Amino acid sequence: MKLNYIETRYDIKSRPKSDYPSKLIGYLAKKFSLNKDMKLLEIGSGRGDFLNAFNDFGINCFGIDIDPSAKKYTPNLDIQIVDITKDIFPYEDNTFDIVFQKSVIEHVYTPNHLISESIRVLKKGGKLIILTPDWESQYKVFYEDVTHCRPYTPVAMNEALNMFGLNDIKVQKFTQLPSTWNNLFFRSLAKILNLFFGTKTGRWLSKKTGIKFFRWSVELMILGVGTK
Repeated sequence: MKLNYIETRYDIKSRPKSDYPSKLIGYLAKKFSLNKDMKLLEIGSGRGDFLNAFNDFGINCFGIDIDPSAKKYTPNLDIQIVDITKDIFPYEDNTFDIVFQKSVIEHVYTPNHLISESIRVLKKGGKLIILTPDWESQYKVFYEDVTHCRPYTPVAMNEALNMFGLNDIKVQKFTQLPSTWNNLFFRSLAKILNLFFGTKTGRWLSKKTGIKFFRWSVELMILGVGTK
């Protein structure tokens, strides 16, 4: 049976294109000193939103995904179809300056192969950047995606990166709101909302008011970064 994950979960009508990917890539580039001379692999390139944003930033981009339809979303880039749970990534050792994945690691039961292959293709001094839903704030909605397998907390993410010998590990809860990234007031407001609202309440308030801040201030991600 054909798996239509990208076309089902990321249907363009229910999840339209936005400028969020370019804002996120700009923030990550500044935070982790990413520059235009670097070479990047995105694991789970999906609809290509983030890979295209990295490419527009000027980084040399490659992608892998399990779903063959990923190729049609980024025809201008090199996308390889790979089962990240068992396949050897089709790249030589020490190829990339950055290996990036967003909302991928929670789709595999154990991260051993995924992380070890990510590290293998990283250059010495290269960065592995992982974003995954924060279980502590999303536990009531985490399994709405039927392909989710393994939730993470900051402690679990830190242990996973340590287990594979990465250096300079940094793990944090990450608010999916550009307005909070460099603004202390909005960041503080989001933290206050976290004390009173859960994810379902935040979603309800955003739907009723049209104010996205309610949902995305409480529906957090985990951002984990380690250096080879």
